[in-house]
Amino acid sequence: MNQLFRTKSIDALIASSHQEGRSLARTLGPWSLTALGIGAVIGSGIFILTGTAAAGETLSFPSLLHAPVLDILMNGPNAISQIGRPGAGPGIALSFFLVACVCGLAALCYAELASMIPIAGSAYTYSYATLGEIFAWIIGWDLILEYAVSNMAVAVGFSAYFNKFLEGVFGFQLPKELSEPIFVGGQFTGSWFNLPAFLVLMLISWVLARGVRESAGVNNLMVVIKVSAILIFLFAAGRSVNPQNWTPFMPNGFSGVLTGGAIVFFTYIGFDSVSTAGEECKNPQRDLPFGIIASLVICTVLYVAVSLVLTGVQNWRTLNNAAPVANALQQLGFQNALGLVTTGALFGMLSSLLVFQYGQARVWFAMSRDGLLPAIFSRVHPRFKTPHVSTWVAGFLVGIPGGIWDIGTFADLSNIGTLFAFALVSAGVLVLRRTQPGRRRGFRVPLSPWIPLLSIFFCGVLMLSLPLQTWLRFFAWLGVGLVIYFLFGRKRSALASS
Repeated sequence: MNQLFRTKSIDALIASSHQEGRSLARTLGPWSLTALGIGAVIGSGIFILTGTAAAGETLSFPSLLHAPVLDILMNGPNAISQIGRPGAGPGIALSFFLVACVCGLAALCYAELASMIPIAGSAYTYSYATLGEIFAWIIGWDLILEYAVSNMAVAVGFSAYFNKFLEGVFGFQLPKELSEPIFVGGQFTGSWFNLPAFLVLMLISWVLARGVRESAGVNNLMVVIKVSAILIFLFAAGRSVNPQNWTPFMPNGFSGVLTGGAIVFFTYIGFDSVSTAGEECKNPQRDLPFGIIASLVICTVLYVAVSLVLTGVQNWRTLNNAAPVANALQQLGFQNALGLVTTGALFGMLSSLLVFQYGQARVWFAMSRDGLLPAIFSRVHPRFKTPHVSTWVAGFLVGIPGGIWDIGTFADLSNIGTLFAFALVSAGVLVLRRTQPGRRRGFRVPLSPWIPLLSIFFCGVLMLSLPLQTWLRFFAWLGVGLVIYFLFGRKRSALASS
C-alpha cells in the first residue's frame, strides 16, 4: 500500500532523464513547441466538427447508454437520451470560446508543472511526482488511450479527405473495400480495411523515428500550410458573409451552445501534448509555458473566426456534412480556394497525427524508464536519439484499429481521457503548492488555489455530461490497465527496488 501512493521526487525524475542510453536530445525552442501545439489542436476538427456542432447530431437508436451520466444521476432510468443533440447554430463561435476558457484553466496548470518537471511523460510524470505511483499508472494508461483514440479518429478523417482529394485532382477514388472502415456504428460496411488510415500512420511513425528535430521541421511546415489554408478560407468566404444567417444567434438557446461545446471539446485535445516535449526542450522553464498557452490562444482565435464565417455564408442547418468548409467554398464557386483548403485540411490532419504519435511514444518511453512497462520501450536509437521502439509499436497499435472502426467510435473516449488528465494535473498543482512551496517555478498559476479548483470542477462537469457508454468503456480500459499494473508494473517499478 505504501508503494501505491509513494511519489517519485522531482530531483529523481530529472536525474532519470540523464541515464546513459535513455536520454533524449534537447533541440526544441519556443516556436517549435507552439507549432507542436497548433499541429495537434488544428486537425480534422476545424474542417469537420465545426459544421456538425452548429447543425447538431441525430441518434438512430437512442437508449439509456446514450444519456449523459449527469442526466441519469438526476432523473434515473427515465433519462433516455433524446433523438439527437440540438445544434448551437451561429452560437458555435461562443461554444468554441467557452471550451477554450475551460481548457485555459487546465493549460495554466500544465504550464506550472511543465516548468517545474521538464521531463517526458506529461501528466503521467506530474502525477508520479504529486499523487503517487498508482495514480501515475492510471493517468499514463489513460494518456495512451487519449492519444491513441484521437489519432484513430483523425486517421479515419484523413482517409475520407484523401479520397476527396484524389477525386478532385486525378478524377478517381480508391475502392470502397480499401478506403473505408470495416465497421461503422457497429455495422459491417463490406470494406476489407481502411488502408489510407493505416499507411499514413506508418509514414508518421517513420518520420518520428528519424529524429525530433526532423519531425519538428516537418510539423512546422505543415502548420504553416494548414494555417495558410484557414486564412485563405477566411478571406475568400468572408466577403460573402450574410449577417442574416447569424439570426437567431442561439437558435436552441444556451443549452444548444453547451451541447456544441461538448461536441467541439474534441477539437481542443492536443495542447497538452506540448508538455510531453519537456525533455527535448532547450529552455523548458521558459519555453514550455509559452508553447502551451500560445498554442491554445492562437487555435481559439482561428476556431472562432472559422465558425463565424462558416455560419455567415450558409444557414447553420445545412452544415451537418463530412466537409462543411469545403462544401461552403464549392457552393460559393471558389474552386481555386477549394483546392487549397482541401490540401490544407490534409496537411492539418497529418500534423495532428504527427504530434499525437510523438506524445504517445514519449508516454510509453517515460513509463518504461520508470519500470512500469517493459524496458524495451525506453530504448533510444543510438543515431537518431528517439524512442524508436515505442514509436513503431504505437504506430501499429493505432494504425490497425484505425483501419477497422469509424471516427464516431473514438471521439467521446478521447474526451473523457483528456478531461481526467486535466483534473489530475490541476490537483497536482495544489499538492505541490502545499508540499514544495519554495521550489523554483518558471511559471506560476495565478489566483491559486481557485483556478486549479475551477479546472477540476469544470472537468468533472464535462465528464458527467458524456454518455454512460463512454464511462463504461473508460472503466473497462482502466480495469485492463490495473490488471497489467498489479501483474507486471508494481513488481518491476523503479520504486519497488529502491
